[in-house]
Amino acid sequence: MGWFLGLGIVGVVLLALSLVFDGVLEGLFDGLLSLPVIAGFVSMLGFAGAIAMGTTGVGTVGATAIGTPAGVVTGWLAYRLSRVLLRDRSGAAPRDDDLIGAPGSVVTAIPADGYGEVLVHLAGQLVKLAAKSPTPVARGADVWVEGTLSQTAVSVRPVER
Repeated sequence: MGWFLGLGIVGVVLLALSLVFDGVLEGLFDGLLSLPVIAGFVSMLGFAGAIAMGTTGVGTVGATAIGTPAGVVTGWLAYRLSRVLLRDRSGAAPRDDDLIGAPGSVVTAIPADGYGEVLVHLAGQLVKLAAKSPTPVARGADVWVEGTLSQTAVSVRPVER
């Protein structure tokens, strides 16, 4: 039973190492042989074998026969879960061009020769950006984004009503 408990502990240690060495062995056999899969197999083989030996009194061969299928199922579940998590792609990150035409409002007045600040709706969220305008724009005015000057600055024009 000590060997099986040792295998279970080794599997848990492998799982902890997979958090540190993320991606090691991921490329082998299309991710089938990754550290989380190996850790799941080894730990379940060990713990299921130890439980089988302790509760039923079967020998080493019987404990191995019980622990191996449990380890295979756990390894397969770890493989499937990792595939699902790796395929989870959220939408594409917003780009600078996505700001053009976005509505916003001035939170810090924009002078004719400098920068102010605007709140712009981007991907369903309010984003505060530095803003420049060819004409002065008062605080609270509604604006449209005409172009992007950098990742954090835009050129705007007031909304004409």
